[in-house]
Amino acid sequence: MEKVNLAEKLSLFKEQWNPKVVGELNGQLVKVAKFKGPFVWHHHDDEDELFYVVKGRFDMEFQDKTVTIREGEFIIVPRGVEHRPNAQEECEVMLFEPASTLNTGNVENERTLHRLESI
Repeated sequence: MEKVNLAEKLSLFKEQWNPKVVGELNGQLVKVAKFKGPFVWHHHDDEDELFYVVKGRFDMEFQDKTVTIREGEFIIVPRGVEHRPNAQEECEVMLFEPASTLNTGNVENERTLHRLESI
């Protein structure tokens, strides 16, 4: 039982779109990541995802709308919903999702990460 300082964890890496595991509970992972630019359109068949903005802001794009999530705000994307995070400037995000969640969901490409680093 140790506290986690998100700013400290986020200072340990520079790469974008490469989530790092900072905690685990009840089969869920707490991850931190840096976003910049558009990610890939995708969905998750079996998992909901929570995106909490630690610093900056990003747009969560859906097929029919775009929602801007700012520092101190979060959005939950339900399973099965096609989405794409897109950050104009670098944004620091905490994610909360089941351990089985693949970062690119139903899409397999060069951004797909099958194993995540814990920091």
